[in-house]
Amino acid sequence: MKTSASLLHHVMRRRTLLAFAFATGAAFAVPSLGQAQSDYPNRPLRLLVGYSAGGGVDLAARLLAARLSTALGQQIVVENRVGASGQIAADAVAKAPPDGYTLMMGESAMLIAKILQPKTALDPLTSFSPVASVFVSPLVIISGNAFPAKTPAELVQHLKANPGRYSYASSGVGTVQHLGFEVLKAATGAVVVHVPYRGAAQIVTDVASGQVPLGVVSVTSAVAQAKAGELRALALMNPGRVEGAESVAPLADALPGFNVAPRLFVLAPNGTPADVVGKLSAAIKTVLDQPEMATAATAQGTATAYLASDALGKEMIAETARWRRIVAEQRIAVEAN
Repeated sequence: MKTSASLLHHVMRRRTLLAFAFATGAAFAVPSLGQAQSDYPNRPLRLLVGYSAGGGVDLAARLLAARLSTALGQQIVVENRVGASGQIAADAVAKAPPDGYTLMMGESAMLIAKILQPKTALDPLTSFSPVASVFVSPLVIISGNAFPAKTPAELVQHLKANPGRYSYASSGVGTVQHLGFEVLKAATGAVVVHVPYRGAAQIVTDVASGQVPLGVVSVTSAVAQAKAGELRALALMNPGRVEGAESVAPLADALPGFNVAPRLFVLAPNGTPADVVGKLSAAIKTVLDQPEMATAATAQGTATAYLASDALGKEMIAETARWRRIVAEQRIAVEAN
């Protein structure tokens, strides 16, 4: 029979061995977690788009995904989750594991949606980790050929001199096209009636025919008709000239500092590890720095516009503040016309 002393010795020895085994296992577990991070990505990624295939955001996502797949060494599958103005896709990404394998192609309209619909559960500034800005989409103000103004300065002067006489069409209440023109109105004091449409194609047709005097569309939506003389491209809403529409002057020529252009950016679920975000951001920069990428972006109506994660986060905050201010000043609501 074992004595009390021997039993105590046996118990202490067993505890020591268990503690050593636990410590040894933990020591080996930590490097394995680090190795998993360094191996990222080791399987295909998903890039969700909240709009239908063939649209501007979708085309931008596919343009990026094809080249980013090569840079990361893993396939990136573009997945369209259509509905609720992009909120279905956003919700899916926000609820996905924050491991860097589910991403979203976000855009400026997300920031506006939260302002106009504050009860929306998702907040673009807190529900996601910014990864990188990738593109901007130049917008242009168009008019029929009978419209009196032919330059940005003449447009501003004519609208100010004729309050309430004209209307303008956009792709809908709360779109960047809508709020962009409202920025113009706020800067000039002009009174111009907003006419919401469902898409750029009908806007271009109705502006060309004179059904509506002015419209705001993407450059690619109207450049062919403008070159054919069917309508007039009056003013770019972003500063600087745009390749393919070099003859169109920016509104900033008449209103210094004016700059409205939808931004497209990549988001990950909130809580995605910083090293994963950093690797994704660096790979996106590598892709956007390729000369052929700028050419391909121009062909589909966008321009490369890289911002790293931290810079994008700051820009999203600043852009949200600008939209919130214009929504309040112009008293814009979802129900407005």
